[in-house]
Amino acid sequence: MKPIVNPANPASIPKFVDKLPKPPIARPVPHEDYPKNSYFELKMEAAYHRFHRHFPLSKVWGYNGIVPGPTIEAVKDKSSYLKYINNLPTKHFLPIDHTLHSAIDSEEVRSVVHLHGAHVDWESDGHPEAWYTKNYTFTGPKFRRQVHHYTNHQPSATLWYHDHAMALTRLNVYAGLAGFYLLRDTLEERLQLPSGPYEMPLMIQDKLFNEDGSIFYPNAPPFPVPVHPSITPGVVGNTILVNGKVWPYMRVEPRKYRFRIVNASNRRGYVLKLSNNQPFIQIGTDGGLLSNRADIASIGLLPAERTDIVIDFSKLKGEVITLLNTDEEFPDEHTKVIMQFRVDLSLNGCDSPDIPDELYPAMDLHEHHAHITRDLPLSFTQDQYGRPMLLLNDRMYHDPTTEKPSLDSIEIWNIINTTPFIHPIHVHLVQFKILERRPFNVERYQNEGVLEYTGDPIEPRDYERGWKDVVKTDAGMVTKIIMHWKEFTGNYIWHCHFLEHEDHDMMRPIRVISDAHPVQTPHSGEPHEPPSALLQANKEVNEDDSLSNENLQVEDKNIDN
Repeated sequence: MKPIVNPANPASIPKFVDKLPKPPIARPVPHEDYPKNSYFELKMEAAYHRFHRHFPLSKVWGYNGIVPGPTIEAVKDKSSYLKYINNLPTKHFLPIDHTLHSAIDSEEVRSVVHLHGAHVDWESDGHPEAWYTKNYTFTGPKFRRQVHHYTNHQPSATLWYHDHAMALTRLNVYAGLAGFYLLRDTLEERLQLPSGPYEMPLMIQDKLFNEDGSIFYPNAPPFPVPVHPSITPGVVGNTILVNGKVWPYMRVEPRKYRFRIVNASNRRGYVLKLSNNQPFIQIGTDGGLLSNRADIASIGLLPAERTDIVIDFSKLKGEVITLLNTDEEFPDEHTKVIMQFRVDLSLNGCDSPDIPDELYPAMDLHEHHAHITRDLPLSFTQDQYGRPMLLLNDRMYHDPTTEKPSLDSIEIWNIINTTPFIHPIHVHLVQFKILERRPFNVERYQNEGVLEYTGDPIEPRDYERGWKDVVKTDAGMVTKIIMHWKEFTGNYIWHCHFLEHEDHDMMRPIRVISDAHPVQTPHSGEPHEPPSALLQANKEVNEDDSLSNENLQVEDKNIDN
């Protein structure tokens, strides 16, 4: 008898009844202008997808009409050329906030694709202002290329591609526009890691549904605002999806499997753990393989973070293991489980070799080589409609660029989180290392602009010691990262990867410049102009009737925090 299922009620949805799908591999398209097997075309299309066997079909937007999109496989040092064709409708099926940048006076449906984690020229980076509409009828101010050129001059890694259009990223990704990009190299082959049917990418997301099975995205925050529809501070689902299926299962052999995992949620973080308490064998992070394998009981992932793990099922024949989410930020009985593994297949051939201790010889960056240290606060304010708004370096997106690293320079960034929330901060173009986190006196920093540490440095967590492009910046902490700006100059960005924060001005431009040394900014311990002084300046500006209303609004957004 078919159960009565209400997609809006997670308690009514049977778990572990859908088999985990594996996204198909994208196939190259012959093109006379590009080398053989290097050119790909993916079409952004509206389609219908069944998230659960007991759900009706749901409207989605997907690359080639599927969710997740096809997996692109690439090889180190061999260029790939991607054309992402916008065949989307002219009207969005999720609520548009027309008070946000670009959404105010630009076309309603826009798209551009960012290859997340790629070391690439800025014109192929998927800049949020490089958006375009169907047939390129309208294009953003930084649109340059119809075909993205990925040189793949970086180590093998779990990358992913997703929509990155200004003011629409949260909606377009939630609608389904995301997929894997797996970069391979010869080291992977020599290590004889699990491959083929024993390698599985896992895209984890959360989602809300209406009773009819359609995707639900709120059109207002949970407090009164004068704007409708309005952006919200964050959207958290009550179901968990893996590769587009709600709480799926996977049948496995008693052997080692490699899982390449991305948190593709808008806001939710996960702490992954196996129900039998068996440790994961972690072999990689955002930017590729670790120097040494790490046996870890649990792994935290904020949105856009990746982990590359091996699970050894060789001694678990006949058992059923659940992949759990033990994160406590948004706990409930349903989202604490992710998927199920059933060790009920017979072993086919021989298991892959043991994972060696050393994976990639260490090539660390050194603090004494840094050209500059930047102190960059994360701050909390309100926009002109009274809605909470979070800022990077006390500035909105459209304010003049302040982060201008010099080509071939090493920089250290102290990300100073004065807000009461964690934030996953993503820096385009580079892979960085986390050096430390350190508690500080938030009140004194906000009132006096003085960075006073209140505790000893804390080492990176055991699962984040490799190369990263997203870092968890804990509340009340200074998170210290180090990076090397090399090979490319031009226009990039850094932003919070909580997608609602990103779309609401928690994003700033980066301009990588050549043949110049960066201008030194204040180091930790040196006085800063405190936000209280900025607030006083704001009051004085507001008393000056000679300034236009537009200027008043901009100034207020920049310094009222």
